[in-house]
Amino acid sequence: MVVPVLATLCAVLLAAHLVTLLRRRPGGLGTAAERATFDTLHTASLAARGLRGGLTAAGAGRAIKHLRPLLGASALALVGHESALAMDGHGHEHPVDPYAHGSVALAAGRTVVLGRADMACPAGCPVQTAVVAPLIDGGTPVGALIAYAHQPSAILLRAVEEVASWIGEQLELGSADLHERVVAEAELRALRAQISPHFLYNSLNAVATFVRTDPERARELVLEFADFTRYAFRQRGNFATLSDELRNTERYLVLEQARYGDALKVSLRVAPEVLPTAVPFLVLQPLVENAVRHGMDGGREAITVSIVAADEGETALLTVEDDGIGADPAVIRNALIGDGPRAGERPVGLSNVDSRLRQVFGDRHGLVVETAPGAGTKVTLRIPKFAPGITAGS
Repeated sequence: MVVPVLATLCAVLLAAHLVTLLRRRPGGLGTAAERATFDTLHTASLAARGLRGGLTAAGAGRAIKHLRPLLGASALALVGHESALAMDGHGHEHPVDPYAHGSVALAAGRTVVLGRADMACPAGCPVQTAVVAPLIDGGTPVGALIAYAHQPSAILLRAVEEVASWIGEQLELGSADLHERVVAEAELRALRAQISPHFLYNSLNAVATFVRTDPERARELVLEFADFTRYAFRQRGNFATLSDELRNTERYLVLEQARYGDALKVSLRVAPEVLPTAVPFLVLQPLVENAVRHGMDGGREAITVSIVAADEGETALLTVEDDGIGADPAVIRNALIGDGPRAGERPVGLSNVDSRLRQVFGDRHGLVVETAPGAGTKVTLRIPKFAPGITAGS
């Protein structure tokens, strides 16, 4: 899903644009209205960071310190279905029960206003009224926002409802982010499971053939096999450097060349500038495996696999090309959209890599596949060299 990414990007661009306008004005900070707008955006940005992880006590505690000044309330509370999560302001000076007040709005399913009698506040208390608005995440009430004030007002009522709606949107975006991470991790596990058992078996079999004839070569292959499997099945991080991905792909090719000998030729051309680029984990090796598997297993006596990593300024251009048997473009197209033939007949890893690229960088960064029967296959992908929030190991 790219909705959370787009929403965050829009907010950042809006704030950056506003800062630029303010800096250009004589006096540096613009008009009072512009300063107020900037302060509001900045406060909302700070509060959002605490809410993207869901409606938790820790997140509510971070967010509420910014939300209370935004509303100008004497005190502010956030409650969940089971307990009060956080409170900021004068409410600590007497026995206010935010959970009981929030339960009223949750039961009613709408905003409610509590008076002095409902509050049981002593005379002179600065919080003699409360505006309570339910928090909705994806259509489900998950908690309540409570603004305590000395006197009720229509402006406070509207402001609390607007902020409660905004909090619901942040919670929904946080849920979408979590869903996206869960889906990405599930797809990565699926890709690990797709690493061909035949490749693992054939690699060990190739090692065995060298044990007597060339023990040193056998030892080198065992080390390559161990490093390859250790990297491919590692449990930390969804991203790696392109340098690490290329090194692991080289390990894979060394093992395959031990099996196929001179029938498998490899060409590698890499621009040093792109090596530090953070890329999705296991983004390159599955494409090379697809080239080898469908090229050599298609009856060709020999194939050449070419890997290029070129620098395009802000983008790293990666291509994996082979002169194997090629494929029907319709089969590849259907495989990429998940509507191909039976799983065992689909190109290994193509749809998985394409899906993860689109999730992380957007649809413009999906795979481009050029192929035809008897004409080989070329797979191209472009990855931003710098992307917000994406680092190797994250």
